[in-house]
Amino acid sequence: MSQYSLELQDVYKSFGKSEIIRGAALQVATGERIAIIGPNGAGKSTLFNLISGRFGVSSGDILLNGKSVLDLPPYEINRRGLSRSFQITNIFHRLSVFENLRCAVLWSLGYKYSFWHRLNGLKDAQERAEDIMEQIGLKRRRDVSAGLLTYAEQRALEIGITIAGGADVILLDEPTAGMSRSESDAAVELIRKVTIGKTLLIVEHDMGVVFGLADRIAVLVYGEVIACDIPSKIRGNAKVQEAYLGGHAPVEG
Repeated sequence: MSQYSLELQDVYKSFGKSEIIRGAALQVATGERIAIIGPNGAGKSTLFNLISGRFGVSSGDILLNGKSVLDLPPYEINRRGLSRSFQITNIFHRLSVFENLRCAVLWSLGYKYSFWHRLNGLKDAQERAEDIMEQIGLKRRRDVSAGLLTYAEQRALEIGITIAGGADVILLDEPTAGMSRSESDAAVELIRKVTIGKTLLIVEHDMGVVFGLADRIAVLVYGEVIACDIPSKIRGNAKVQEAYLGGHAPVEG
């Protein structure tokens, strides 16, 4: 088995004549946490869409646990052990917190298209949903409709849904966007806790989150990974400062 949970090999993506991703290369070791940073328009969300199968690559290859996932639909990539969140909160607003999480665990527990099962009788699904609810700090909000949660609680619920299927590789797209500092700090602790033993790739603009969470930081500029290193080296990297901040200031942690 590959030592890397995720590998991007010379990945390109064009939309018409516009080349968005230009030879991106990245190797993410099993159990590693990597943050992707870069200016607006660098291609960060496009890269996530390529990895998760929402977009097809123009050329290159993407490997999940050593096996190519090119041309696979998103649901098949998910079943192979990769799950992601989105910039815009993606939950069932009319279902309760518990019901959202129970829906998320069903496939991984083997229920698939078993329409003859009564949901209330699925003890393992209920226990798994309750356990995740405890992890994400929403147990007291168990029966509240997801649409009535605070913004930070909705983001926590989405993280819970993302990990509910038991995926080994987790992609989080700007999970703390729009949060206050205290909410952001709480989200970082939640992410750190629920991704123990998992591989994490996160897109984030908040440098406090990035430097507080990542083992390594990958810098994406105009569709290319120009550097990938430990936070202390990225902070002092002149090439990163020039490309990411115009050379006027160091990258702050």
